[in-house]
Formats: sequence, C-alpha cells, structure tokens
Amino acid sequence: MRQNGVMVDVSPREAEVLALVGDHLSNAEIGARLFISVRTVETHVSSLLRKLEVPDRRALAQRVPELTGRGAALQAPVLPAPLTPFVGRARECAELTELIRAHRQVSAVGPGGVGKTRLALAVASRAGGEYSDGVWFVDLVPVADSGMIAAAVGVALGLGEQPGRDMTESVVTALADHHALLVLDNCEHVLDGVALFLERLLAACPDVTVLVTSRARLMVPFERVYPVPPLSLAVNGESDAVALFVQRAAAVGWPLDPPLRDQVAAICERLDGMALSIELAAARYPTLGLDGITAALSHPLRMLTGGARADDRHRSVRATLDWSHALLEPADRTLLRRVSVFVAPFSTSAATEVTGAEEGIVADGLARLAEQSLLTVRAFPGGTEYRLPETIRQYGTERLAEAGELTDTRSRHLRWCLTRATDLAEVRADWRARFDPVADDLRAALSWAADRPEQRPDAYRLARHLAELTFVRTLIGESQLRYEQAAALAGEPTAEAAMLRQAAAVAGCRMRGDDMYRLYRAAAGAARRAGDDAGAAADLATAATSSYRFWSKFAQLPPAQEAIALTTEARDLAGDDPAAQAAVALAEAGVLTDAFGAAQGPPDNDVPETIARAERAVALAHRTRDPLAESAALDALTGAQCWAGETFASAATARRRVALLASLPATPATTHELLDALGNAAEAGLGAGDLPAARGWARQIADHPLLAEVGHRATSWLLVADALAGDTDEVLAGSVRFLDAWQRAGRPARSVLGPAAAGAAMIHGLRDDRESRSVWVDVQSRLGTSPEQIHGYGAVFDAMLLLHRGQAAEALERMAPDPGSVWKSVTWVWLHWYVALRAEAAVLAGSPSARDHLAGAWTVVAGNPVAEAMVQRAAALLDGDQRALLTAVDAFDVAGCRYQSARTLMFAGGVHATRGAATLGDLGLAPMGSCRFPIASP
Repeated sequence: MRQNGVMVDVSPREAEVLALVGDHLSNAEIGARLFISVRTVETHVSSLLRKLEVPDRRALAQRVPELTGRGAALQAPVLPAPLTPFVGRARECAELTELIRAHRQVSAVGPGGVGKTRLALAVASRAGGEYSDGVWFVDLVPVADSGMIAAAVGVALGLGEQPGRDMTESVVTALADHHALLVLDNCEHVLDGVALFLERLLAACPDVTVLVTSRARLMVPFERVYPVPPLSLAVNGESDAVALFVQRAAAVGWPLDPPLRDQVAAICERLDGMALSIELAAARYPTLGLDGITAALSHPLRMLTGGARADDRHRSVRATLDWSHALLEPADRTLLRRVSVFVAPFSTSAATEVTGAEEGIVADGLARLAEQSLLTVRAFPGGTEYRLPETIRQYGTERLAEAGELTDTRSRHLRWCLTRATDLAEVRADWRARFDPVADDLRAALSWAADRPEQRPDAYRLARHLAELTFVRTLIGESQLRYEQAAALAGEPTAEAAMLRQAAAVAGCRMRGDDMYRLYRAAAGAARRAGDDAGAAADLATAATSSYRFWSKFAQLPPAQEAIALTTEARDLAGDDPAAQAAVALAEAGVLTDAFGAAQGPPDNDVPETIARAERAVALAHRTRDPLAESAALDALTGAQCWAGETFASAATARRRVALLASLPATPATTHELLDALGNAAEAGLGAGDLPAARGWARQIADHPLLAEVGHRATSWLLVADALAGDTDEVLAGSVRFLDAWQRAGRPARSVLGPAAAGAAMIHGLRDDRESRSVWVDVQSRLGTSPEQIHGYGAVFDAMLLLHRGQAAEALERMAPDPGSVWKSVTWVWLHWYVALRAEAAVLAGSPSARDHLAGAWTVVAGNPVAEAMVQRAAALLDGDQRALLTAVDAFDVAGCRYQSARTLMFAGGVHATRGAATLGDLGLAPMGSCRFPIASP
C-alpha cells in the first residue's frame, strides 16, 4: 500500500480490516464479517494507526479512499439488484433526481403497483455516486410496528442496539457525519413512525438525504412530495407503458410484432398505465393473447372490491389484481388469500400448516401462483421459499376477510408462530439462523393477537417468548418492550409482576436506570393486586436499592426521601418472608447507609453501621438460596468493606459474587447481575494489585455479546487495567474501540468512564504523543470533574506520567493531600496506588519527610504485590540499595507490570538500565526523564 509515495507494509488481513473501517463498521461487526475475534480486530486497527501515521479511527476511515483507491469511504451493498430491466421513466427519473438534490426529504407518493420502488431504485442507483458515503435501502414491508422503524434502518446499516440508548439514537449517531442517501421503501403502513424517526434523523444528520416511497404523504412540514404518475401512454410518439409490456412479453419468450403495438397501447390505457398491472398482463400474453387479455379486462370481477368501496389509491391496482385473481382456479384463490398472512418469506411446510391443506396440494398451488407472478421464489441449498409482494399480500388479506376466513387463518398463523417460538426457546442450537427468518412473522402475529381478547392467552405466550428470544439475540430494546407487552397481556397479576421484573432486568442491561426503577415499582403494584405482599415488598425494596446501587445508569435519580419511603413501605409488607426480608435488609444497607458508595459514601462515623447492615443483608440473602439475592447483598458488603479500608476483604467478596453467578443460565436478571459482578471484581482486583485477575474479569466484560456495540462501557475497566500495567499495545487497541463507541453513542458525560479516559491519556503521555493525549484529555473534560478525578484516579495517572518525565516535585504536589483527608476519593480502587506513588514522589523529589511517607505507605499497601514493589523501589532508591531494586524488578514481573519493571531497571543503572531502555522501546514508550537517583552497578 502506498502512502505519500512511500510503500507501507500492510498485511492482507490488515487491508481487509482497513476496508471495513472505511465502511464505518464497528470492531464487533468487522470481527463478525471476517470471522476473527474483536480483540484481533483491535490489534489490527492499532497496527494500522501506527503504520499509516493517523491519530484516530475517524482519520483512518477518511484515508481509506486514498489508500485503497475506493471511490467512497462507505459502500452500500444493500441496494437490491433488479431482476428485470428498468424501462422508460426518463422524465420521472430526472425530476426526482433534481428534487433529492434540492431537498433533504422527498416522498415519492402514488398508488400501489404504480412503480414507486423501481423508480426510487433507479434514481438511487444513478445518483449514488453523488453521495460520498453511498446509498442505503430499507424495505419496511416486514415492519408491523411503527416503533420499529429505527430497528429496521439499523439492520440495514449493520448496527446493533447499544445499552444506554435506543435504536433511533444509534442510527442518528452512526449517520451524523455521513453524506448518504437513505431510501425508505413502502412506508404507508407505518407513516407516524417514519415521520417521527425522520424528524430526529434529519435534524441531527445534515448531510443525509431521505427518499421515501409510500401510498400516502407523511404530512410533515419538511416533506417534499413527488406524485409518481402512471407510466406514460403517449409522449412524443413513445409510450413507456407499451415499452414495458413489450419488454416483459419478450422476456417470457413471446416477442410482439410492431403492428400489434396499438392493441398493446389500448390494453395499457385500460390498465391506467399501472406498472404492476402491465407486468401481470404481459405475463399472461403467452396463454391469453392480446384478445384474451382485452376480454379479461371486461370481466365483472375486476370491480368486486373497487368503485365506491375503495379509495382512489387502491382502485386501479385492485382492478388489476381482481382480474388476475379471477383467472385462478378456486383452490389457488384459497391458497393465495391464506398465505397472505405471512409477512416474510415462507416455506411449503409453513404454508401447509397455516392454510390447513395437504402438503402436495400446497406445493403445486404455490408453483402455479409463482408462475403467475403472484409469488416470488428463491431457491437455496436449504430449500425453497416464497414471498408475496406487499400489494398482493394486502389484496390477499382483504380477500381473506371477505371470505370470512381471516380469524381462522390468522389463528392458525398465530399457532404456527407459537410453535416456532417455543422450539427456538427450547432448542438453542443454531437458533439465530432459525430466529431471524421468522422474527417478522412472530411480530406480526403478536400485533394481530394482542388486540383480540379471545387470543389473549396465546398473545401473552408469544410476547413472552419473543421477549426471551430478542434478549438472547441482543435486541434488548425490543426485549424490554416485549416483556412489558407480555405484562399487559398477562391474564392475572402474578404473571404480570413476573414479566415486569424481567423487563426491569433488561432495562438494567440497557443502562436504563429510570426504566428499571419504574418497572420494579409497577411489579410491586401487580404483586399487591395478586395478594402477594411479600413479592411487593421485595419489588419495592429492589426499586429503592437500584436508585443507589445503579446510580450511574439513571438520567434522573429519584429523591432520597422517595427511596427511604419505598424501603419503609417494603419493611411493613415483608412479614416473615425470607426473600422479602433479605431484599429489605439490602435496601436498608444501601439506602440508609449507602453501602454501595453511590455518591461519596457514608459519613465517617457510619462505616461500622454500614458494614453491619451489609453483613446482615448477606446473611439473610444466603438463607434464601437465591444466588442473585446473595450477589446483590455481597455487592453492598464489598462497598462497605472498601469504605472501611478493608481492600483485600472487599476483593475476596467481589470474587465470591462472580463464583456465585458464573454457572447460572443467561436470563436478563442473571446477565445484569453478572455484568455488574464482573465490573465489581475487576475494580476490586485493581485496588488489591491483582492485575492479571482484574484484567481477566475486565476482558469478560469487553467480550460479552450484549456489550458488543457499547465499547466505551465494555472496555472501560480493561483499559484501566492495561494502563496500570503499562501494556501499551493493549491500551492503544482498546482505546480505539472505546473512543469509536463513545463518539457513536453521542459522547455521553458518564463519570464512570473517567478512569478509562485518564488511563488512555497517561499512556499517550508516556509515549510522548501529545496530539493523541490532548484528544483523551478533552474526553476527560467532557466526562466532567469529580472528587475521584481530582484526588483518585486523576492523581494516580497524572503522577505516573509526571514521574516518568522526571518531574517528581510536580508529582508530589499533585498528590499533596494526605490520603486521610481525601479518603472517600481514593478508598475504592486508588488508595494503594495513591500512597505508593506519593511515597515514591517524595523520595525522588528529595522531600525531608520521605521516610515518613515510606513508613506510612508500608502500613497501607502490605499485601498488594504491585504497590509493595513500588514502595520497595522507593525505599531502595532512598537507601541506594541496588539489590533491593532488582528484587522489586522480579516482583513487578510476577505481577504483570512490564512498564514498572522497566522503570525500576532504569533506576538500577548500568546494564540493567540498558535492559530497561530496551523494554521501554518495545512498549513504544518515550525515554524516562532525568533522574537524580540512578544507582550505578557495582
């Protein structure tokens, strides 16, 4: 690969990754596309950044056209390839092309069958080169719910939902800096949802143009409407309608002689120039001839559902379809209307179950319908599937209602969907490949059944299954919606409460604390209606606990007094139920004493009470034999022990949580608890100096499929662990994923992300990469300033960089506060790091109180392998003890801290310093600043 005239050594795999970065795919998506791990993708991206000398992922994507010779950074392989030539429409193409150049949103409006989709595809194909990021096509036919528009667009763009924001936000963020044309096809059945989606999209994406096809206008202020006319019948001696008929007749092996064109023109005029009608007529030419077609157009059935009983936009298409329908045998008419309940492609066996006919008869009938252009067929190694074009599907559904078969057929379709959903829920092998093709039918069946009281039990079951399946499919926004829908459909309040609890757990996985709080309170209400006071007590207590335990997931925290009131009410309802008592005890530990450290922890004199309450909560939870309840109580105990300065006890408690949860099935509740426990264990491990274990837990979070798209949350603690260990390559790779995901998420100002940003900034500082460091310093500033940043992680990472640069006095000044005066900021993870680095800074700065610093540090860090080695190094420097320095080198190597090992070798001087310098170079770090304490070799 050539850059600025110079060849750059880029491997074939790196070239593949580079091309997909240019397509604006996330690392998770690249990994899935190339069948490699996300970690491997991160490594390749990091390598490309270095080789191509670009500062970040965005700059790398912008260079792709230049480096690869591709015309656009984002290609759009999703434009459907027409199976037949596009005929005529020169004037319409020119007019519509000019409109999308001049207006941000254009709606191509016209009746079904007029040719809106083909026109839109033709315009998009021809104008695609004018959009640097390409053209994206989204077919909304399968979308039965107006709230699922963004999800459909997200699938077309290759996006997954990201916990902490809905799919609309994901799509808007992904397209915010793109110059692209988005085609939304067949919007008429979800107009309200499309209008709301486009209002947000267009406001946030100034370089995106949207072309909509629909049977009706969106009726919004920013819309420019283009009425799609029928095919021209006679313009300057030419007729697009006749040209289409002639082309399609020739395609089926029956070319027309020129003298017959007048008859064709008459037929096209009878058909009102409707493209679909003309294509259907041309397909019948081999069997009917022009005379037969003309006669068929006079058949009375063509007006059966037309005239005054249909609005204008359906009249012409319905006339054509009535005519086509009249040519069918009675059995084929029945089959056509019954298979119209499928919204997605279906197999012969599926049609057999839903129509109630014999499989052989169904197979023959589907073949005949396909021959008559009423079905499309796709053959693939796994079998053959059929699909009705939307206009014909809607026509068949109306025929189904006229025949009085709608309820029976939809009921069979519902039962078929329930069977599929049950099978998927019970047999998870290859479930994703089996779920995706039937997902739209499951949604459509649920949409129909949900409004019918007699179908309520089946609707409830289907909603519950769909909630479970979409959760495993990582469509967690839809999963929460379906659990809430199942709750609304539940026939009795006990089931309603169960579904609301599941919805609350999914909301927690989505980082939606406000929803979690609301849903647990709603579950309590349902439990009260069921006469389950103990269940209501547990739900109220859990709601109160969540406002403290998961405070960082809330957009608006409820008032403290409200949480106290919920706890009091829960206590009154709990009675002697063990589970309720355990939940109340946990709420009392968290709400009344803040055992979780949600803000600044308990007052100094409340720490013993906090520990006592947390230990009581653990004891009560353990008696319930519920791992989730016990894990939640252990979370409180972990925080309480940390506030008490019991670093190693808190780390051990955090490990107990992970062990409790590791083998549980992946339900919403267990997944939510496990992710929290892994983060808790990673933090506690860092605080205790167990970097390998902390990194292992952080890696599990980073690799969790539920967090594939939220790299800033997934990689947060992994970045911190790698930064503290000085693993430069790991930080560079992980920081690319973090920054990319954080920017796509809209740069959320979450203070919990601060340590990761500070760690990345420090590593870039150690590399003397001032430009990249400034990027991360800016990220830190956007995340907000907190006491923990000033005196906790911020002081630790700043001091490590200052000491590397030889600025010991400045490092000591940065850590001037005694830990006891700022203990709430340094207790959780940072205390040992803070006191060890503070002692080293005092020694290197020549402070008169250096020995006092060392003495105090020894007491605090005893048992922490990394912090002990730091203090040992500082003492060795003060005493001029090279042997002790080399002992510290060994300790750092065992603890997995290559950077600290190399730094210590530099202090040892002589050949040891040579080894240390080589290691720093291998790590990609700048040389250390001058030091007044190098110890010469004897």
